[in-house]
Amino acid sequence: MSLIIPQLIVGLGNPESKYERTRHNIGFTAVDRIALKWHCSWQESRRFSGLIAEGVAPNKNKIRLLKPLTYMNLSGQSVRAVIDWYKFCSDSVLVIYDDMDLSVGKLRMRLAGSDGGHNGMKSIIAHIGTQKFPRLRIGIGRGNRESINHVLGCFSQTEEAVISRVLDETVNCVETSLFEGVEKAMSLYNGKVI
Repeated sequence: MSLIIPQLIVGLGNPESKYERTRHNIGFTAVDRIALKWHCSWQESRRFSGLIAEGVAPNKNKIRLLKPLTYMNLSGQSVRAVIDWYKFCSDSVLVIYDDMDLSVGKLRMRLAGSDGGHNGMKSIIAHIGTQKFPRLRIGIGRGNRESINHVLGCFSQTEEAVISRVLDETVNCVETSLFEGVEKAMSLYNGKVI
């Protein structure tokens, strides 16, 4: 079996500054951290309805990062546009997003799966026509508030310290998937206490 190596890394979130530091935008925050480390700069693309950054990953392969600007519920439009333009296979797309079913400080990577009730993932699955693509979920916990208020709220000061470490581990996890494949990254980072 050949290694699954991402060529496109998608972070999910919502545009507009009011969503910037919210739990639901952790996917945007994660790809921003990756772009910063790899010295990639964001360019707005109307063709892709998003911000795209191109660069060379640590494994010397060309890599693309994407932040859809379609709002979470329509993220699939942007992802599909990039896949079609570059002729990527679905399993070469790694999507990073928030998950309320994981506690803050947890990462979970999978090769495939359902949308798990996440509207951004629901849109991507609908637009690309398969659930077979890698995803990296970042735990945001459930909280004590109504779900919508929780995901659109900001992390507490205590959570911020944990999230900073989680974002560093997210970069490490993505880099492992580029060097050694998604399966290796899963074995090293799923269940790791951060």
